[in-house]
Amino acid sequence: MLLLGGLAAFALALAALAALPAARADAKAKAVAKPKLVFVRCSSTPFACTPSRSTVYRTGRLLVGASGMGSGARVVFPVRPAGRKAGTRAIPGTLRTKTRILVRVPGDAVSGTIRVSMPHGKLSNGTKITVLKAPLPKTKEKPAAVPVTRPGSTAFDANGMWIWYVSKSSGGTVAGIAAQAKAHGVSTVYVKSADGLDAWSQFTPALVTALHAQGLKVCAWQFVYGSNPAGEAAAAAVAQTDGADCIVIDAEGAYEGKYAQAQTYIQALRTAVGASFPIGLTSFPYVDYHPSEPYSVFMEPGGATFNLPQVYWKTIGDSVDTSLAHTYEYNAVYQTPIYPLGQTYDGASAADVARFRVLAKDYGARGVSWWDWQEATAAEWDAVGGPLPVVAAPPAPAYPTLKANGSKTGSRGDLVVWAQEHLLGAGLSLTIDGDYGPGTASAVKAFQQANGLTQTGVLDTSTWPTLLKETPVTPTWTSKGATVTPTTTGAAASAHVARAPAASGATGPRSATLPAKRNEIPPGPLTPPRD
Repeated sequence: MLLLGGLAAFALALAALAALPAARADAKAKAVAKPKLVFVRCSSTPFACTPSRSTVYRTGRLLVGASGMGSGARVVFPVRPAGRKAGTRAIPGTLRTKTRILVRVPGDAVSGTIRVSMPHGKLSNGTKITVLKAPLPKTKEKPAAVPVTRPGSTAFDANGMWIWYVSKSSGGTVAGIAAQAKAHGVSTVYVKSADGLDAWSQFTPALVTALHAQGLKVCAWQFVYGSNPAGEAAAAAVAQTDGADCIVIDAEGAYEGKYAQAQTYIQALRTAVGASFPIGLTSFPYVDYHPSEPYSVFMEPGGATFNLPQVYWKTIGDSVDTSLAHTYEYNAVYQTPIYPLGQTYDGASAADVARFRVLAKDYGARGVSWWDWQEATAAEWDAVGGPLPVVAAPPAPAYPTLKANGSKTGSRGDLVVWAQEHLLGAGLSLTIDGDYGPGTASAVKAFQQANGLTQTGVLDTSTWPTLLKETPVTPTWTSKGATVTPTTTGAAASAHVARAPAASGATGPRSATLPAKRNEIPPGPLTPPRD
């Protein structure tokens, strides 16, 4: 027994000795994993550096040298957000080499000690930097024009007519549809292909092939609800396999407040049809009337690349001029080319139809389309393809004005969400909540100061063009909340998303619970019937 016990003890001792090198290696690895900051150096982009290499400008660039860096490395800056206590923020950057990382200085950074951080709480030693306000530019850049077009030719770049029921359009025959289209200058037909999860039997490869043979482009459109967004995307994608030249998403009141569902839908559809396939969005034209409609999601980077707002001026109760001006003011900021959908139903006059064509062209639209085939009168059809009147050019589109209301929330809704995403992309720190409160106003002031603009805290025509040059930081919306993916260009890593209360049923920012101010287009022509 003693011999056995001695052998067991000897074996344990050998095992302990064998484990020593591994333990020492682990300890050494942990020691090496802690970064060591060696130097900091101002980058001359976009602002010229001072003689001191450790002096930087807000929103400028800083090159940091440190050992022990790798994936997940960040530079921790001292910050003092407006109206909040001083703190720190870890900013991701671009690793130039294993020992060099280039970061953007936060817009609310202050002088103090910076460090390099690695995952699991590994912090380097610190070094002090001096932070200055961004210098004013020597010359102010002329604001860019509102973007409304992009190069290229698609089925959207034409005169189009929408078909609700094929069976009720020109006798329901391809020959009849083609003859009517050619007689009135229509070269694209928008045919209903799906309603929610249901693919409509009227949209078939045979129909598309026959219309193509007549020289017509064919665009499929689907009315969506958001109850099963992945399934709706699959139903929409069928049209591509059937030969459609493009797909249009008809998202209206059923989608208000459904940010997570909209993102699931648009990402699933893009995955199914590819990044370059033409996808359009058609929805309410007066964006400011629908603060919870997720326009910013449907037209986010990688989403729909064409915008077809339903500018039904007569049904809305406005003139053609007023309807288009309102539509362009509140849609152009989404930077998705606008191809307005006009009205050929409800007794719209031929003169108004012709005026709509002229004004839309003057606004920069490469194509227009009309709702709808089966309800258009002979006079409306003639106006769709007839000679154009001489009309004075409309004024340049305005930009929406967003602002705070003192210490209270001011403007609210998806336009504010879109602005907040761009401010985050510019390196500012704020909450994505769809509420233009003091925090957003402070971020706008910081952005204006950094870009040589008058510091009003108001987002209007003088600031929008510059802000829209920034790449927006897009939250990942889910039914359980939202996250912001860190980027190498801004302070998104520390952004907070104030989401809608779960009890409301809305999924998205806090503003997703807001009701429509008015339905400028009452339920009617595009309310989906069943076939």
